[in-house]
Amino acid sequence: MPFHPPKGRTGIARIIAAVGYSFDGLKAAFRGEAAFRQLVALHTVLIALVFFIPVALTRGERALLVAASLVSLIVELFNSAIEAVVDRISTERHPLSKNAKDMGSSAQLFALILVAAVWGLVLLG
Repeated sequence: MPFHPPKGRTGIARIIAAVGYSFDGLKAAFRGEAAFRQLVALHTVLIALVFFIPVALTRGERALLVAASLVSLIVELFNSAIEAVVDRISTERHPLSKNAKDMGSSAQLFALILVAAVWGLVLLG
């Protein structure tokens, strides 16, 4: 198999560019997706509560609560990306487009169930 050198930037320049693209994605999600803004608000409150609730939590429990919130935000970014790709292909109604969007939404539902379950188990368990 012939060797193909990597395209574009390499080394630290590639890493810097990748971080820039990541921030561009966050800005696009925050500007264009109301659901993402709502989840950022929710999880900002939840993550702040992790450090201020008057309950004795271990570092592991705190980490688990923060991680559950971050998972939900990650899932919403993927959900928004799926919706953007589907809409880019066509805004015409199609069963496969509906399935893709509905599955992304279902993933977010399960992420929020995960957040509720982790909070419930840590605080009540």
